[in-house]
Amino acid sequence: MILVLRALGVGDLVTGVPALRALRSAYPDRELALVAPRWLTPLVELVGGIDRLVEADGLGHLEWTGPPPELAVNLHGRGPRSHRMLAAARPRRLLAFANAEAGHLDGPDWRAEEHEIDRWCRLLAWYGIPADRTDLALRRPEPGRVPAGVSIVHPGAKAAQRRWPPARFAAVARELAGRGHRVVVTGAPGERGIAEEVARRAELPAAAVLAGKTDLGELAELVAHARLVISGDTGIGHLATAYAVPSVLLFGPVAPTRWGPPPDRPWHQALWVGPQRPADAVPHPALAALDVPTVLAAVDRSLSGTERPLDASAKAGAPVNTRATRR
Repeated sequence: MILVLRALGVGDLVTGVPALRALRSAYPDRELALVAPRWLTPLVELVGGIDRLVEADGLGHLEWTGPPPELAVNLHGRGPRSHRMLAAARPRRLLAFANAEAGHLDGPDWRAEEHEIDRWCRLLAWYGIPADRTDLALRRPEPGRVPAGVSIVHPGAKAAQRRWPPARFAAVARELAGRGHRVVVTGAPGERGIAEEVARRAELPAAAVLAGKTDLGELAELVAHARLVISGDTGIGHLATAYAVPSVLLFGPVAPTRWGPPPDRPWHQALWVGPQRPADAVPHPALAALDVPTVLAAVDRSLSGTERPLDASAKAGAPVNTRATRR
């Protein structure tokens, strides 16, 4: 059995897909168990090839009472806490970045400025497991639960520094609606106030506010069948990348060279005004420097991007007996 730790969020799981697929290919006959939060279950099912979800909300004690895994893989961080969490399951072998504090001297060194996708592909390559960094596609959900063909404006982000001003999101949304786009505003339940402000300023109908009304599976469906996604550096942007949906992603304070979409896809426009000096300002100066005309110009480039795949989920296999467990 292969035990993999990535107990993080939406963007983290999507950027880990190439590494997860590499492990599935390297060990086709082994059970592949992913240690992750239970609420990610709908997205895990869209990754495919994962046999079991072992519930863990972040780092801490791993409730593992089964036999020692043949292999444990740390796709969470550089340790020591994540290393020790997996070591508690008594795996025969641990694949992870070198960390003397955790007593793990095997593995490559950590590179702080490395792109998140490349980080985990490089880790596996060090252990002789090849990974394809372009293998990012998720299974495309069947349409029907949420509107299709919409243009999504997502003004929220977990960190306040990564939130572009609502008034600017509203100006973009208003312009898109004037061009004939069916605009919806998405977000987590706690971001509904921001979403309502954007909709109100953009003179959108109340029904356009979907923040807090979609679960993760419905959000993935919404993105998979969308016309356009505009957001900051947050999970929904990674879903747009996974489904090859035209997107404009606003970065700051972290550069797209670390978390952005592949640069060879013109239908994904990653905007970044940097580098900027470290600052506590909200929004971060790299975001504050982005104006509405710049974002609208990026929308035009994104929608005119050539050679966009018709089916971004072509490489994504069907899910394999995915189930949540507290084991």
